[in-house]
Amino acid sequence: MPKVRKAVVTAAGQGLRHFPATQEFQKELLPLVDRDGTTRPTIQIILQEALDAGIEEICLVVSPQREAQFRGYFRGMLDDQLSYFQGKQWALDEGERLADLGRRITYAVQREPGGDGHAVFCARDFVREDPFLLLLGDHVFVPTGGRSCCRQVMDVYDNREAPVSGVQRTGEDFLHLFGTVTGRRLSVDPSVYELSQVAEKPTVEFAEEHLRTRGLRRGEYLCFFGVHVMPPLLFEMLAGLIHEGRPSRVGYQLTDALERLRHQDTYLAVEVEGARYDMGMPFGYIQTQLALAINSPARRQVLSWLPNLLTMQDLEKLR
Repeated sequence: MPKVRKAVVTAAGQGLRHFPATQEFQKELLPLVDRDGTTRPTIQIILQEALDAGIEEICLVVSPQREAQFRGYFRGMLDDQLSYFQGKQWALDEGERLADLGRRITYAVQREPGGDGHAVFCARDFVREDPFLLLLGDHVFVPTGGRSCCRQVMDVYDNREAPVSGVQRTGEDFLHLFGTVTGRRLSVDPSVYELSQVAEKPTVEFAEEHLRTRGLRRGEYLCFFGVHVMPPLLFEMLAGLIHEGRPSRVGYQLTDALERLRHQDTYLAVEVEGARYDMGMPFGYIQTQLALAINSPARRQVLSWLPNLLTMQDLEKLR
């Protein structure tokens, strides 16, 4: 089976939850201070994780209105900037990193909003017959072990030769935010499951009846982490959905195609050692920055500063 060398990253959403900041600015370009202390747009942090995991080519799915913003950013330094940053080696290195990313990116344009499944389908000509890593442009990952979150999922694909999605144990109060799965745990690797059902943002009642997973506490479910490794067969599932012409309220859903894929092929999930943060929502954006900050060189400063934000009155309210 060929190694995973390509990645598809969807970044065509309107970013309505971050309005008005996103009126003229793509949400995936909103900045974060990264774990090394360098300020970068969210999308660069995500793409760099993919490259560090062994990805060589990236397809970025964008809207026609914002394609120029991404191209403009990933062009690297201009000549006048080179003179301005003369002697600042860290900035020159960052500029070269940008240029390297830019050389690896192919753009696919989603002409009209059609849901996350339709966005992925726009990358079919890039993927062709190769397996690919699939990421969301607004999900940032912080691993708790030595391997990156992307690498953990890619390793399962390499070892099992089957489509695989990263998952995380999630409480029932958050099911409305995530695709949710269930399946049987593999005895040879208890962190890997063979899936028996996939559902998009289920109700608690539906999850209680259909998505319970043996070994998890009551009220706890396996929800998508935001990292998938897929075969090109996924595009056949997406094409079938689109051909039928019956999109959901928010367009053609990737989760619906994954459920169809499950009927065609062995489909696995792996519990990822790490945390996912959805910067696409205002509170998630705050969470993302704090998570990166406490894993950065500024960790001690951040932890010593946080208590100063809470007055005694605030602490009483929290109790």
